[in-house]
Amino acid sequence: MEILLRRHYPRVYAVCRRLAGNDADAADAAQEALIAISRGLKRFDARSSFTTWSYRVATNACLDELRRRQRRSADELTDRLSGGPLDPVGEQISARLDLDAALAELPEEFRVPVVLRDQAGLSYDEISDVLHIPPGTVRSRIARGRRRLAETLSAGNQTPASDRLNGD
Repeated sequence: MEILLRRHYPRVYAVCRRLAGNDADAADAAQEALIAISRGLKRFDARSSFTTWSYRVATNACLDELRRRQRRSADELTDRLSGGPLDPVGEQISARLDLDAALAELPEEFRVPVVLRDQAGLSYDEISDVLHIPPGTVRSRIARGRRRLAETLSAGNQTPASDRLNGD
């Protein structure tokens, strides 16, 4: 069991991190997901791959965790990182903050499929299995979610995190 959980933890955490938008909530959700995976392993029926099933469990655990607690805002993290000019690492952090903030603005129905596709690399059919929705709905939600992300991240709709970090 320990080997199985260690092998899948990085992927479980990555999905939770993108859905939660911050490390603390992601770590809590990933831990809850691992507990749920170990408790529910007896019920795993192998209709889908174990990885797909674990993503379903992780997604549900993360959404449950987010519903239980109030989300920390991306601005709180930005405030802690502010000060001084950005270096390449700072620019990477800035881009990650922009993406996390944009993802946080997406409604859950779009955010979850986009994260499962773009972060976890699941196929449309696997996402359909995870979310219990038809593949056509998955495609539609991903397209609409990506379009909203692009709109949010465009220069006209959001102050870049680099400006926020530099105090502009």
